Amino acid sequence: ETASPIAGAPPLSLKFECLQATGSFKARGAFHNLLTRPTSAAGCTTASGGNHGAAVAFAAQKLGIRARVFVPEVAPPPKIAKIRAYGAEAVIGGALYAEAQQRCDAYAAESGALLIHPYDAVETVAGQGTVALEWEEDLERAGLEKLDTVLVAVGGGGLIAGVAAWFRGRVKVVGVEPEGSRALHAALEADRPVDVSVNSVAADSLGAKRVGELDFDIAKSFVSGVALVKDAAIAEAQRRLWADHSIIAEPGGAAAFAAIASGAYRPQRDERVGVLVCGSNADLAAFAQMTAAGALPHEGKSNAST
Repeated sequence: ETASPIAGAPPLSLKFECLQATGSFKARGAFHNLLTRPTSAAGCTTASGGNHGAAVAFAAQKLGIRARVFVPEVAPPPKIAKIRAYGAEAVIGGALYAEAQQRCDAYAAESGALLIHPYDAVETVAGQGTVALEWEEDLERAGLEKLDTVLVAVGGGGLIAGVAAWFRGRVKVVGVEPEGSRALHAALEADRPVDVSVNSVAADSLGAKRVGELDFDIAKSFVSGVALVKDAAIAEAQRRLWADHSIIAEPGGAAAFAAIASGAYRPQRDERVGVLVCGSNADLAAFAQMTAAGALPHEGKSNAST
């Protein structure tokens, strides 16, 4: 727990999924897929140049399963290197994520490899949702009060769908998206998933062009709304997490904290808020420059990865 940036408000509960294996919550969904679905000799495959790809590679390595990850050309080189370091085959699948996904789909169909979707699949959503179950158990074990609200960053929607499906209205779930990458916000406005343009410092982790169909259906029922944050607020949230907690958060990982720190989400006086800090795979050179100079270089690239 930590002091809230809102004067007089109860302490914040911070859930540091950035300290999870592979540096993000994504390992939960990857393991759940591989432990609950059968695989052939072809192993598994996915499309991602980001945290999901690394998580699938890590889970497959731990379970002795072959993995092939299709990555877009615009994926950050450190994240591609991480995928390979976990023993997976990383294959350039096209300029952008959508093309890599097409190559991945074709490979799965012809080889029989298990296709693991980064956010729009029941097994992935269920795996990500274990973070909410664990959060409740942690609070109860520590003798702390239950949460009224949780703030969750949104890319394709798998994490918020899993969290919302677990809480099912018992806790208010609020999505957080960059102003330049608002797939869930646009879908809720249109009452259906729609394509959006993506231009944000957090695009390499929150840069989905369209929220998942399954994720949207869950969000319609159990997500209270979406707070939009500016890139500058995300950068400031990264700085504060480092200064106050010695936590390195990538832009997407700091987005939920940015919502409350910047005032994009304003809790009621007695509202007990939880913030999910969901990823730590920052470009370390950019992060060091940001913390030293107080300005954040543009880490993300449009629709790079998930």
